[in-house]
Amino acid sequence: MQVLAALSRFLHFHNHVASRLSAALLLGVVAGCAVIPGTHTYGMRTQSSVALPVKQADDVVPANVKLQPINAELIIEQERQLRATSTSAATRNQQTAASDVPADYKIGPGDILNVTVWDHPELTIPAGSYRAADQTGNVVAEDGTIFYPYVGTLRVAGLTTREVRTILAQRLARHIEKPQVDVRVIAFRSKRVYVVGEVARPGQQEITDIPMTILDAVNRAGGFTKDADHSQVQLTRAGTTWRVDLQALYEEGAVGQNVMLQPNDIVNVPDRALNKVFVLGEVQKPGSFFMNKRRITLAEALADAGYINQQSANPHWIFVMRGQADQPELFHLDSKSPDALLLADRFPLRPRDIVYVDAAEVARWNRVISNILPTAQLLNTLSSVDYPLFGGRQ
Repeated sequence: MQVLAALSRFLHFHNHVASRLSAALLLGVVAGCAVIPGTHTYGMRTQSSVALPVKQADDVVPANVKLQPINAELIIEQERQLRATSTSAATRNQQTAASDVPADYKIGPGDILNVTVWDHPELTIPAGSYRAADQTGNVVAEDGTIFYPYVGTLRVAGLTTREVRTILAQRLARHIEKPQVDVRVIAFRSKRVYVVGEVARPGQQEITDIPMTILDAVNRAGGFTKDADHSQVQLTRAGTTWRVDLQALYEEGAVGQNVMLQPNDIVNVPDRALNKVFVLGEVQKPGSFFMNKRRITLAEALADAGYINQQSANPHWIFVMRGQADQPELFHLDSKSPDALLLADRFPLRPRDIVYVDAAEVARWNRVISNILPTAQLLNTLSSVDYPLFGGRQ
């Protein structure tokens, strides 16, 4: 009997708490507190609601970032800055291309030289005329020397073929009257570059007397794969790595990007895993989307995501959040009017940008109600049950 009495008191208390809880939930909804499920953007109407890492002077500090409206003035300013940057880059590329004059090939250990002394076949082909060119040639030893009749041991590493020809002619002149000498490299084996990453045939490539550019190296490796990021090619030389934008070479004629390679250079073609944007919030198909050659506008990103959800989205608040730079940026587009999407089509996104479409207030209210109703119905059911064991008392 004591257990039944305790259970009766508990049910009475539960009914009392249920009425208080329903009132509290209603007040929470009206006040816009954390009872409302989902992500809230009320604190982002003028600036970021949380502090972001912002670079100030030479330090990085947490600070709130001001919200910038996407309007005609912003589009014009961004396009002006882009034109100025492109002009500066074009001038710099032309200067780089003009100063990047290929040097003559320097002989190194492992190369095979073919020395021809006209009218003296015994010197040109001392072992017979039926051997292959690489077999009849003179292999440069590891110490950078070759042996040649009447000349002896000659250091050739670091010299050009013209320089070697001059030295041989001078020394052979002591034994042969007016010798006519020709020197060619018939096998290039001393210098190489490495091409890795998103190319068809990664590996090492020999440098010949024909200067090799970074585009030549990629083409020799079979070209880019479908997952390659053309604009983020990395070139490593003597412990220093920098970015080469081959996409600008293709599309803008930025010949300065086609760098002349040097021995032991490493060309790394990365994939486009980081070359994507994120579209979240009240859209039909939220998710991440790859950029086509690092190009996508806000309108294209929304279209790829199935555009905004007409039943739940608030087109007045579309945000673009950019946090990859030293100075994070936060943009806002008011697209209640359809012609505002013309601005969205002129607003280029950058890799790792986040597009967020806010929810309409009525959608938030419906979600609150949908979460409350099951609990309210359960409490109502419990409060209306008669308990025969207690004589109908609740």
